Amino acid sequence: MAAIPPLCDFGWKPGDATLPGVDGQTRSILEQAGPNGLVVAFICNHCPYVKAVIDRIVRDARDLSALGVGFVAVSSNDASAYPEDSFDNMTAFAAAHGFSFPYLYDEDQSVARDWGAVCTPDFFGFNANMELQYRGRLDASRKQSGPQDLRRDLYEAMRQIAETGKGPVEQIASMGCSIKWKDAA
Repeated sequence: MAAIPPLCDFGWKPGDATLPGVDGQTRSILEQAGPNGLVVAFICNHCPYVKAVIDRIVRDARDLSALGVGFVAVSSNDASAYPEDSFDNMTAFAAAHGFSFPYLYDEDQSVARDWGAVCTPDFFGFNANMELQYRGRLDASRKQSGPQDLRRDLYEAMRQIAETGKGPVEQIASMGCSIKWKDAA
């Protein structure tokens, strides 16, 4: 069953965390911000919703970089229960899809819990002041990639945020597989 995150809590400021990346470096999430904002995407390797749009996520991250918006992906799934989401498989997934952004591992799931992440993919879009301005979908794709001419909801929202500091009032929630929580967490 698909999970749907809540809509944007405008102005919410996230806590930072330092996590290991698939590139062998440990990185601060918030230090990935560009001068005009940051997108933090909670994703994983096995989710059909992520698989359907991963090339569009990579495209939008690249295009947002040109607008001064940073991008980082975080995987918080329980890899012991879902081995396809292991750190080694994250590394292979990032390489296979040509990630130009950090892909970080939230092994203890503390970041996902602190941020209230719900599903994969779950997008958090911040302005230059690290105030949440977007908590919506990438586009209208679901478990299958939609047509190429779909409106790029995340990209358009972040372009507006880069220009004005404010996100769109109307946002459509993302949808995806629920984050796979550890039993003991």
